[in-house]
Amino acid sequence: MPSSTTTGTPPTADDASLSHGLKQRHLSMIALGGVIGAGLFVGSGAGIAAAGPSIVVAYALSGALVMLVMRMLGEMSAAYPSSGSFSAHAERAIGPWAGFTAGWSFWVLLCTAVGLEGIGAAKIVHGWLPGTPEWAWVALFMVVFCGTNLAAVKNFGEFEFWFAALKVGAITLFLVLGVLAIAGVLPGTDSPGASHLTDFLPNGGEGLVIGLLASVFAYGGLETVTIAAAESENPVKGVASAVRTAMWRIALFYIGSMAVIVTLVPWDSEAVVEKGPYVAALDELGIPGAGQLMNVVVLVALLSAMNANVYGASRIAYSLVERGQGPKGLGRVSGGVPRIAVLASSVFGFLCVLLSYWRPNDVFAWLLNMIGAVILVVWIFIAVSQLRLRRRLEREAPEKLAVRMWAFPWLTWVALAGMAAVFVLMAREPDTRVQLYSTGGMVLLLAAVGYGWQRARAARN
Repeated sequence: MPSSTTTGTPPTADDASLSHGLKQRHLSMIALGGVIGAGLFVGSGAGIAAAGPSIVVAYALSGALVMLVMRMLGEMSAAYPSSGSFSAHAERAIGPWAGFTAGWSFWVLLCTAVGLEGIGAAKIVHGWLPGTPEWAWVALFMVVFCGTNLAAVKNFGEFEFWFAALKVGAITLFLVLGVLAIAGVLPGTDSPGASHLTDFLPNGGEGLVIGLLASVFAYGGLETVTIAAAESENPVKGVASAVRTAMWRIALFYIGSMAVIVTLVPWDSEAVVEKGPYVAALDELGIPGAGQLMNVVVLVALLSAMNANVYGASRIAYSLVERGQGPKGLGRVSGGVPRIAVLASSVFGFLCVLLSYWRPNDVFAWLLNMIGAVILVVWIFIAVSQLRLRRRLEREAPEKLAVRMWAFPWLTWVALAGMAAVFVLMAREPDTRVQLYSTGGMVLLLAAVGYGWQRARAARN
């Protein structure tokens, strides 16, 4: 096991040069709203069309895996709060090359996601105002959230607090209306009973696999709360609270809403894919203006994700530079904010938007494939890091174990086996195979660069 004496300077424990302006209410709402993304509102439609009612099983399986990952990440982040989160933990547990690989691959993922979310948000606004150019809306959103993140971190926290409150309120109202309709007590509607659940596996195991893969990537973004915790008033308490409530949040918002949708709407309804599953369900209930209402909610989810990803990318970049793994300019802090890192992350995101217009069929498509499996790579680094750090913590600082992984080390190994199974399933599907190979190429390149840098640094020392 590498130690700090052999692998370079260990990651900072508390990122002292960053401000600690996030309050507990900010962190709690970021944790709550972080699980509600545009992928849930829109992307789940394709999963339902493939898996049918068994999409509930798919989300339950992938949700169980995510719960284990969050528990492992929470254990390490409570012991070693850092804006580098899993990247800093990977460096501490495995070596600088691992922190370099996990951190920069995630940075590319977040910046590209910023661009994708900007494009999605612009399409919604363009639908309301068809005479306006989409790129101008993306530019406006970029400027707003870049400006938000250039200011004090509490501004990011306030934006996310209200964004998350709107998302939580919307999905809670949806669940309440859905349960009332299923129970047959919603005025003007008849209970569908179990009539839409009879063909539970309409496309067999293959459909369930497609639904499972779709559900795995819908959970991306949960890691942001452990990044933000380093800038909160009480990082250890914040991480512990967020991780301990992760289980019921995932069960309620993801698995619960999938169960409501497939009960209310036939899985093979064209509206599930064309309009989105939530709009289809609300239309089924006869809720007036359901489409526009959900468009507003999806817009909020996209803008929230843009804000969070600019923040997360800038903090990951800052942490990498602080550990000597990136251009020094990105690590400059002013007013408690790494402003150069914020600008660089925003510019990269907008470059992705321009590529989607200029080179949609080659460069942009290649970029999307390259980030397709990054979240799984990050999860593997989290699991391996936790396996190694837990033993060290028990031996050297057991008092830091404010959050403990369940049934260690058995459930950590179960999680790793689950991740390996997802990789195998991706390799079997033509659409995801190219993503797996493209991501693998980027990760291997970053690992080679990181390892070369590690060897060169060790030689100098």
